Amino acid sequence: MTDQTNVMPEKEGFFSGFGKALVKGDLFVKLSLIWWGAGYIRRKQYVKAFIMTALEVAVILFTVGFAMKYVPKFSTLGTVKAEKVFNMQTMKSEFNDYDHSFKILLFSLISFVVWITAVVVCIVNVKNVYRLQLMEENGVHINTFKEDLISYKEEKFYITLLTLPVLGVVVFTLIPILLLIFVAFTNYDQQHMPPSSLFTWVGFSNFLSLFGGGGLTVTFGYAFVRVLGWTLVWAFFSTVTTYIGGILLSLLLNSKKTRVPKLWRTLFMVTIAVPQFVSLLLVRNFFANNGIVNSICDGIGLTGFLRDIGMISTTYIPFLSAPGWAHVMIILINIWIGVPYQMLIATGVLLNLPADQLESARVDGAKPFQIFVKITMPYMLFVTGPALITDFVKNINNFNVIYLLTQDVYVTTNQAMANSQAKEVDLLVTWLFRLTQEYYNYKMASAIGIIVFIICSVFTLIAFNYMIKGDKEGTYQ
Repeated sequence: MTDQTNVMPEKEGFFSGFGKALVKGDLFVKLSLIWWGAGYIRRKQYVKAFIMTALEVAVILFTVGFAMKYVPKFSTLGTVKAEKVFNMQTMKSEFNDYDHSFKILLFSLISFVVWITAVVVCIVNVKNVYRLQLMEENGVHINTFKEDLISYKEEKFYITLLTLPVLGVVVFTLIPILLLIFVAFTNYDQQHMPPSSLFTWVGFSNFLSLFGGGGLTVTFGYAFVRVLGWTLVWAFFSTVTTYIGGILLSLLLNSKKTRVPKLWRTLFMVTIAVPQFVSLLLVRNFFANNGIVNSICDGIGLTGFLRDIGMISTTYIPFLSAPGWAHVMIILINIWIGVPYQMLIATGVLLNLPADQLESARVDGAKPFQIFVKITMPYMLFVTGPALITDFVKNINNFNVIYLLTQDVYVTTNQAMANSQAKEVDLLVTWLFRLTQEYYNYKMASAIGIIVFIICSVFTLIAFNYMIKGDKEGTYQ
């Protein structure tokens, strides 16, 4: 018997290996391009031949019985509107055979994914049967179906483990993302809502509106710049303040001068034990225009003082109902909520801080602040850098804090923002949510969603690329 590793083709490109299999393969390899089970029949692998044939038949039936109802209409997304017509046979008004634009878009997308998957399976199948041909020609043992199953429980077990997660990513992540991208190039909104109306392709007009194009949606450009600016400001300050605050609080609680540190640590962890939405709703009520905090401020004369010096013009302090005030308060409230999480993370990391470096620094006369800047912070950034990047991206999409603190409290007085269904305190993600749930403006929401994805992906790639440059790990070894 010839060793199997000596007859396997060298690693080749995906398409180059496919081309080589078609050129050098025998008749059954070439026939596998049309009948997926042909190559396995030739090598007496009848179970595989049946499975591949059944899979091919399923793709054909899917194409004829399902895909062809929708894909031919993909270019127009439908032309027949829903109307009631009188049926002379039943003597009733019935809906005609109308087109549903969203179903056409969604089911066409699913059909494209199925066809692309089928093409990939076909290419891999041709390469596999060519490999079987080489094994047969060189006298290498060809596994039976039972032996293949055993291999997927042993040396190829990673394929078995990854199959379901990959299918889940395709179904629950890839298809929704592609659908989001497609909708961004349509006029899908409240005026074009299936099934009563149709929507169609509009090219890049939604993005032109988002970036300040003319027409009725000119205010979208105005709102987009301001919402994007606040989103980035919020993401930066909410990440930095909680990160630095968590480290400082951890250092304070771990200090030998701090008494009963376990008690203080427990008190700070209470904010973690209480569900976040409960805390945020309570805080929103506390700082409402007629909330308890405003009552206290009015009682001690603070409200009148701020009004006298011109900082406010109302009978209350607009903590969460006016621009500027709301922005600052949201960041401060987030510090109270987010610092305990970072404190727990920082405590675990600081316990592993190299003690010899700290002792050497103290012997050399370094001050506590110098130790913090030169040793503690670089080490924290090295260990928690990936988590810090993740926190920044998470805060760009931090829906809970913004929505729960400002919903039904903040009302914009800026007409241009109101025309775009936006508020000064909105993040891109809360603006997107409002556009879909309250105004059914799916086209602009999809365009904003793409922008959010681009911002997060570009920042993540740049940040991680910067982190892995150089030999930073050797510094702490």
